Amino acid sequence: MILVTGSTGHVGNVLVKELVNQGERVRAMALPGEDVSMIDLPGVEILRGDIRDRDFVIAACKEIDIVYHLAALISIMPTMKKQVRGVNIGGTENVIHACRVQRVEKLIYTSSIHAFTELEPGSLIDENVPFNPARTSGVYGKSKAEAVLSVLTAAREGLNAVVLCPTGIIGPFDYRLSEMGNMIRLFASGKLRVGIEGSFDFVDVRDVVKSEIEASKKAKAGEVYILGGEVVSIRELTDILHQITGIKRVGTFLRSTTAYILSALTTIYYMLSKSKACFTPYTVHTLTRNYRYSHEKAAKALGHTPRKVSESLRDAVEWLYSYGIIRHASG
Repeated sequence: MILVTGSTGHVGNVLVKELVNQGERVRAMALPGEDVSMIDLPGVEILRGDIRDRDFVIAACKEIDIVYHLAALISIMPTMKKQVRGVNIGGTENVIHACRVQRVEKLIYTSSIHAFTELEPGSLIDENVPFNPARTSGVYGKSKAEAVLSVLTAAREGLNAVVLCPTGIIGPFDYRLSEMGNMIRLFASGKLRVGIEGSFDFVDVRDVVKSEIEASKKAKAGEVYILGGEVVSIRELTDILHQITGIKRVGTFLRSTTAYILSALTTIYYMLSKSKACFTPYTVHTLTRNYRYSHEKAAKALGHTPRKVSESLRDAVEWLYSYGIIRHASG
């Protein structure tokens, strides 16, 4: 049997469905009260609990062969430090401990590209770049770096554990509306008026899931793989969305200094209004580093072959319309 933590997230729900399609029995971990309708399928056992509860995680790993550890708290807000660290670091340590106690055959840990040490803007990031929480930005990135180090230490001590680091995940089946899903929603609803002069590497959720499953079969203990896609500028990304939706192009793109000032003000707004954040200083920092990411290692070892960003965006927009997240669009 296979255990998937974070089963209702963007990668999680697509992974659960693909595993079921391949005939696997899946135990899906979800929080109490969380909507699980997207993964409530024959062959899926839904287990409710909190990744921060060590006894619960140990019980969840009983009679499990492979654990896909996806559960994470992704926040671009600076006020979530305690919660982010509790889930991303404490939760991962609980999973490692449970895998040892229950003698799980293999742990596939999904980290993030943000866990790598930050280099000079424009640099190439590959698996030779180290993990160092002190040399990456943001609570989320630091927590994922620390968690990776725990997993790699466990691998050196004998646990069959692998680390996967996706870049910016996009695509359909984004039920809980990720940061990128929210940005696409804002654009397609005619509400995204300002962009940032920057770029990022985006990868389709379906391609990530395919490589997750391949990693369970082929990846060796202690290995790290970047699951990247295609680098596009934010200007190019919004142009593609314009072509797909017919919504008016974003007319203003801010350079980093202006963007930082404005993002600080919008962060205050998000905090006061309790609305979903889209534009924060961390967003500006991430998009203006203009890194390039190599997925050559994953391509060779796992057959990672990402599709074009334009295809992912088209499918994402169509899914958002079909699911009702985008209701009215005006150009």
